[in-house]
Amino acid sequence: GRRDKIEAANLKRQGVKAGVSDIFIPVPRGKYHGLYIEMKVGKNKPSKEQKEFLCDMQNQGYAVALCYGCEEAIKVTERYLKQ
Repeated sequence: GRRDKIEAANLKRQGVKAGVSDIFIPVPRGKYHGLYIEMKVGKNKPSKEQKEFLCDMQNQGYAVALCYGCEEAIKVTERYLKQ
């Protein structure tokens, strides 16, 4: 969600990195090491950092998905785990 400067500074101090996906499933399946899911709502689009993170993870052998809503994320997760 949106954060003010104080909250952003607190998260940065805690080690939170911009762009990291919302969900990570550290379970290898098929040719993948795990699954990263970036969640979006409505007309939201992924940020530059989020796109770069997903691309980097895909290049490292992870499955990645951009999901609009929990139903889509559940379907992606179930499909991934059935591999």
